[in-house]
Amino acid sequence: MCGIVGAIARRNVSKILIEGLSRLEYRGYDSSGVAINNEEGVYSHRAVGKVQALKDKFDAVPLDGKMGIAHTRWATHGKPTEANAHPHFSGDDLALVHNGIIENHEPLRRELKAKGYEFKSETDTEVIVHLIHDAMKTQPDLLKAVQAALTKLHGAFAIGVVQKDDNERFIAARKGSPLVVGVGIEENFVASDQLALLHVTDQFIFLEEGDVVEVSRNSVVIYDEKGELQDRPISVFNHNVDATDKGEFRHYMMKEIYEQPKVISACLEGRISESKVLTSCFGADSGFLKEVENVHIVACGTSYHAGMVAKYWIEDLAGLPCTVEVASEYRYRKVAVPKNTLFLTLSQSGETADTLAALRMAKELGYLTTLAICNVPSSTLVRESALTLLTNAGPEIGVASTKAFTTQLTALLITSVAIAVENGLSADKEKELVQAMKSLPAYVNDALLADGHIKKVADRFANKTNALFLGRGTMFPIALEGSLKLKEISYIHAEAYPAGELKHGPLALVDEDMPIIALVPHNDMLDKLKSNLQEVAARGGELYVFADKDTDLHNEDNIIFTEVPKVDSILEPIVHTIPLQLLSYHVAVVKGTDVDQPRNLAKSVTVE
Repeated sequence: MCGIVGAIARRNVSKILIEGLSRLEYRGYDSSGVAINNEEGVYSHRAVGKVQALKDKFDAVPLDGKMGIAHTRWATHGKPTEANAHPHFSGDDLALVHNGIIENHEPLRRELKAKGYEFKSETDTEVIVHLIHDAMKTQPDLLKAVQAALTKLHGAFAIGVVQKDDNERFIAARKGSPLVVGVGIEENFVASDQLALLHVTDQFIFLEEGDVVEVSRNSVVIYDEKGELQDRPISVFNHNVDATDKGEFRHYMMKEIYEQPKVISACLEGRISESKVLTSCFGADSGFLKEVENVHIVACGTSYHAGMVAKYWIEDLAGLPCTVEVASEYRYRKVAVPKNTLFLTLSQSGETADTLAALRMAKELGYLTTLAICNVPSSTLVRESALTLLTNAGPEIGVASTKAFTTQLTALLITSVAIAVENGLSADKEKELVQAMKSLPAYVNDALLADGHIKKVADRFANKTNALFLGRGTMFPIALEGSLKLKEISYIHAEAYPAGELKHGPLALVDEDMPIIALVPHNDMLDKLKSNLQEVAARGGELYVFADKDTDLHNEDNIIFTEVPKVDSILEPIVHTIPLQLLSYHVAVVKGTDVDQPRNLAKSVTVE
């Protein structure tokens, strides 16, 4: 969601902070701001809209200093206005930036108003800075005042705080929202994401839940939730810095779509041999595979759709029951946990608030073990899970997930086959599946060849406001994902249904103005799906069919055909995803929307 950057150095940090915010734009935001602490006091610029609006203010009225904090805000409490943008102040003494949600902000606000504090915004954040200011009346040291104030907060937060007349340090803390420390030479930094700081350092300390950190030019002092000193290790960032460069592409999303053959190869590398899944990829504790009798998959959004595909694979290949649940629902109900159940989470960022909360709850419920499939090795989800399978997709900048989704599917396929082997899958069948996986990057590359054709098809959506996606079996979750992508970035209202459900209501929507996108792989569901398509065609619906040539479907009146490579049925969900990504991208371009940063959305949903 929101993004934080903080810096202290022996040089002017304003450009460092603004560049950091620019690198966090992909997270989603509606306003931004910077507070600079220099010898004269704490000064701030805030702006609604893109970071460029903030840059314009700096160009007009420069703010220079060797310490500062910065923020991009995604509105929760209060509309996107300059008054609600961060940083927030208490008097002219303290400035603070905050990610997260303070659940008890209303009683705290009443309490602080009774003490004479004046609130200038509608945000929950302003409560924190006034609480710290109030704590300093009895505890003048900023560090101790922050520690005292944080004990009164209920909810999730990552914060950065600067104090007037203290140019030697700033304080940061995290609980429920991500925050990393960037380590430099005679300069140190904090940020919500490593990508924000790659222009100044590649060395990072990952703060744990409840950590409070005192950051100065020459030291980083970390205290845990109990106030005890901690020594956290320094990690070196090993992703390609060029991930933040669009290269030849107009948008990050398209760049990331075209990276999929490469990143799927990276996900498979070292996890399969010529004929087997290498269970060592799950770590030294891969013996859990022999004990799994049930699987619970918990995720949000696109990751949830990947989990839905895995349910088909696990139940088909391993013969084990598998349930898939949205994390925000799972965490608020009483869950029955069968014996020897694997708890499997999926997340691109590893910082999704609901998924993390579900994991923490699951640890108390007697699961066999916890496995995270995630893209970020340093994330909270990875650190808090017993086992991890990294997707190796590299940084994904576009808000609409593409390569993270297909690498999640690839990792889930590896996991499904590994579980199946321990439940009687034959060596011949395992070899067949592994050989199919080895061919996957080439098939994805072949699917990308339809780009030019799909670009032309997208023109037909220029004036559309609704769309219906259909699929059967593993194609139903892919239809859900296709509809999500289209609505995310083109703002076309889209829904997805199992094709067999047409008669149970959705058929009422079909007319000449409703495009119907159908996924038609050549499998044992083909004849039934063709019947569903005839039901649509008979009612004047315009069909967009994605199928391989063996389905014997082709262009005709009201049917626009897009060929998808013919692949092993186990690969169909992954390969059919590619043309739907291309369709949503090109439709969004035709519609003129903000492809990489669609309105109202954030890349990492780090608040509930």
